[in-house]
Amino acid sequence: MRRPFHPNWKGNRLNRTQVLIIGGGITGAGLARELALRGVHCTLVERKDLNAGASGANHGLLHSGARYVSDDPANARECFEENQVLKRVAAHCIENTGGLFVAVEGDDEGYIARFPELCAKSGVPAEPVDVQEAREMEPVLSERLIAAYRVPDAAVDPFQLTLDNVIHAREMGCRLLRHTKVIGFEVGDGRIQKTRLQNTLTGEVFSVEAEHVVNATGAWAARLASLAGIDIPMVYSKGSLLVTHSRLAERVINRLRPSSNADILVPGGTVSILGTTSVRTDDPDRIRPTVEEIDFIVEEGAQMIPSLEATRFIRAYSGVRPLVGAQQSGDDRGMSRGFALLDHGEQGLDNFTTITGGKLTTYRLMAEKTADLVCRRLGVFAPCTTKTALLPSAAAARFTQPGFTPRLWLQGREPGDVLLCECEMVSSSVVDQIIDSVNRQGGRADLNTVGMRSRIGKGACQGTMCGLRLAAYLYDRGTLSSTVGTASLKAFLNERWRGIRPLLWDISLIQSEFQEALYCGLFGLEL
Repeated sequence: MRRPFHPNWKGNRLNRTQVLIIGGGITGAGLARELALRGVHCTLVERKDLNAGASGANHGLLHSGARYVSDDPANARECFEENQVLKRVAAHCIENTGGLFVAVEGDDEGYIARFPELCAKSGVPAEPVDVQEAREMEPVLSERLIAAYRVPDAAVDPFQLTLDNVIHAREMGCRLLRHTKVIGFEVGDGRIQKTRLQNTLTGEVFSVEAEHVVNATGAWAARLASLAGIDIPMVYSKGSLLVTHSRLAERVINRLRPSSNADILVPGGTVSILGTTSVRTDDPDRIRPTVEEIDFIVEEGAQMIPSLEATRFIRAYSGVRPLVGAQQSGDDRGMSRGFALLDHGEQGLDNFTTITGGKLTTYRLMAEKTADLVCRRLGVFAPCTTKTALLPSAAAARFTQPGFTPRLWLQGREPGDVLLCECEMVSSSVVDQIIDSVNRQGGRADLNTVGMRSRIGKGACQGTMCGLRLAAYLYDRGTLSSTVGTASLKAFLNERWRGIRPLLWDISLIQSEFQEALYCGLFGLEL
């Protein structure tokens, strides 16, 4: 019989854990919960904050699978099956909008004719819709529409989904270390003996002994694996997206053609997200949307939604798709969007596994398959329950929901509660709850920490007014002090600026000039 595991602690330093999970996106968060439910003690480390990579820079689409029925039918089937699972077990994170695939004049009529058969082969439901009915359902659609199909797409809040997974895992004993990066591995006897970590805020260096180490760092998986002497061939594909000022459609709208650029509009609460592109990049740490990409996305998207040419956009952002495979020329969209589970025992490390690729929609399946492998190595035989067990809704994770904090404000407030963000109506009491939650996780809050866990900075002014108010409030609470607060404010505003920069026309240009005058001119802050 296997001995019960007891984590070994020395002061504030963690010395021993069963499974060390590296990467705090949805993949690592989902795996932490999966293992915790199976009774495995795990530690989750993230060099920045939760959802700092692709998990926080996607379009929030819960795929029906229809997007991949021609190029990647296996991935299409996985997406549909997980779509149905998540709608049952994580319904509070999902807006079940439904979706439309639409074609306009000039689109490939051969593909349009094959689409129902392709969907049927992958098990993805696709119901034909009369063109006129489709335009009545979504009036923004072009008058040049020639075909439409209804599919079970949905919109998902990736921030709430990740937070709920992490919080539930922590309730079952998982340890979370934010702002902690891997700086090396000690390898011997065909195993990772120790993982050396560094706290990026304090500079403290310490080591962790783990029975198994999982690399869940997404686009950074190859870099991390190289520290252990493992080579993973990987391609980085940058995707850029645009956020509209207001919501344009009730449903997800896809272009009825093989997966391509600028062919999807996803509702995101009070806004819509338009994208995406696929651009080869060499460095996942150095990405940003370009003016050329933005112009292309708007021009191409306007073919199915003409009003996009006159729509106000408030932000652009980019994420990196980690595609496992050898470097090759051509369109990266031809590479599979499925996930890769790599057992590095074949490369000489018996206790090292990489899980990368995949999609937000398939995160739970990725966690299940990874946990199956890890548990076999550990001699743990507990079954997977995440396919049926409901994901608990954590109180501290609900503030990422669009429209939630305005409802709280309108329902009534206590004396002394003030609005810090007028665009999204985030109050000081909400910020208090977020700070308390971060403190309970052993961390400390700054502006970006609060922004990731709420809607602050995501409204029309993109942090212009709420950045200053939030910084002042955090100083008043004693959460920020000295020049740390100034650095935090700069980081918060620069992150917003990165998304505003390619949109400098019309109202966005006026808004950015006001922000510059306020922070640089009045307060003398060098951004």
